[in-house]
Amino acid sequence: MSQAGLNLKYLRKLRGWTQEEFANRLGIKRSLIGAYEEERADPRLDVLEIVSEIYKLSLDELFLKDLSNESGSYLMKRRKQKMLTEERNVIHFVPVKAAAGYLASYADSEFIDELNTFTLPMLRGGNYRAFEIIGDSMLPTPSGSIIVGEKVETVDDVKNNNAYIVISRNEGIVYKRVIKNNKTKAKLSLVSDNPTYQPYQVNTEDIVEFWAAQVVIGKVAAQQRWDVNSLANLVNNLQDQVSTLKKKFN
Repeated sequence: MSQAGLNLKYLRKLRGWTQEEFANRLGIKRSLIGAYEEERADPRLDVLEIVSEIYKLSLDELFLKDLSNESGSYLMKRRKQKMLTEERNVIHFVPVKAAAGYLASYADSEFIDELNTFTLPMLRGGNYRAFEIIGDSMLPTPSGSIIVGEKVETVDDVKNNNAYIVISRNEGIVYKRVIKNNKTKAKLSLVSDNPTYQPYQVNTEDIVEFWAAQVVIGKVAAQQRWDVNSLANLVNNLQDQVSTLKKKFN
């Protein structure tokens, strides 16, 4: 028998997945995961190819290495990659298809390490993350744009009427302008740049992360064009919304 079955068990537990969850990710039955981990059967090659892609491992490592060994190549590589990430200011990218997983694992360093990354030379040192947005609520920023945000540690550091990626338990991942409530810190209002969308409130205690928008990345063909009248109406509507919110909060 190869080392592959024991390595699958180690890698599954490293991510905190149940056998059912791991099986779903690999597209196989849960009973097969049990058979592999108990060394009653060797994992199929197509299964190991998926695992190698998820964990950025070679097939030789899966078959021959004991990955649970602290001095093994897998953990050493992950530590080195994490150090490089910190040194090069690498930006982890959260696509729409990974949004649900991010909500469950935003604080899981192993999950974050598996996200695709890129760098932008114009950004100073800091903690950045990129999120894909869908929808037209923040026009003229078009649907499908990527927002690069810098981590904001507390709600007290949030600047009024600035744009943020807001991660909350109830609303998920949204890109909005944030308006603070002068009467209470328990609620914030999220405002869209597109005036056809009404502002709404969220409970501060439900918010787990703020990322202050720094860079917008989008396809040239997807950029929205506005005429002067449309821009004037947009500004007027936004001013009306902000004035209404200020009156409500003061």
